[in-house]
Amino acid sequence: MSSRRRTTIAGSLVTASFSAVLILSTAAGADEGPGSSKGGKAVDEAPAGVKLTTLLPEQISVDNSSEKTDLTATVKNEGTKDSGKIQLLVVGFDGLTVNNVQGCSSIAESDLPEGSNSGFACPIDNLAAGKSKSYAVDATFDLGKTGKICLPVQTGDGKKTFWQQGPVPFGTTNPSPNAPATPLLLGTDNQPVGPGGDKELPKTGPDRDLLPLGAGGAALLTAGAAGMWWSTRRRES
Repeated sequence: MSSRRRTTIAGSLVTASFSAVLILSTAAGADEGPGSSKGGKAVDEAPAGVKLTTLLPEQISVDNSSEKTDLTATVKNEGTKDSGKIQLLVVGFDGLTVNNVQGCSSIAESDLPEGSNSGFACPIDNLAAGKSKSYAVDATFDLGKTGKICLPVQTGDGKKTFWQQGPVPFGTTNPSPNAPATPLLLGTDNQPVGPGGDKELPKTGPDRDLLPLGAGGAALLTAGAAGMWWSTRRRES
C-alpha cells in the first residue's frame, strides 16, 4: 500500500473518531426538538394585551451513567403589550431534580410547593410584546422513578399566576438501561426499570404504590387552575 493511500485512510479514521466523540459528548439533552406548551393553561387573568405562555422541549435525553440532562425553558409574550415585571419558575418533581437554571436564583426549600424537590426563580423586568426569553436548565433524572417539571409564570411579587405549564411528565415507555442515554418524551409517564429488568413504580413512602400514576401531578394542576397552589404555599411559610 502506498504511503499516500495509508495517509488518506488514517485521515478518514481520525475524522470518523472525532465525529464519534462529538456524538457521544452531546448525547444527553442534545436533541430537544421543537418547543411545546403541552400541559399548560392560563390561570389568573393577565393585563389587557398581555398573553404569557411557556415552552418545553418535546424530547430530552438522559445520560444513563450520570443521570444528567439539560433542557431549555422558554417564556413568551404572545400579546400586543409589554408584560411588566414577571417571573418564571422552574420546579422539579419526583425523579426530575432541577440543579441550576442559568441566570436564576434557587428557591428556598420552605418556599417550594408541596411535592416538589427543587426550584429556581427567574425574574424578568419586562417582556416586550411578541418577544420570548429562554433559560438553560441543568437537571438530573432518576430513571428508576417518574419525573415531572412545572413552569409557572407569575407577577413579580408572586401574588398572581398568569400561566402554568405542568407539572408535566417526561418519560419513556421503552426504557433502555444498557444504552448510553435514554430519550424521554414530554407528556409521557416514565416506566422505570427495576434492578432485574422488571418495570416497577418507585416506593417512596407508605402505600405509595397504591396511588395511580400521575395523581400528584393532576392534583397540583387542578389547584394551579384556581391560581392557589403556589400563592397558598407562600402565605403559609
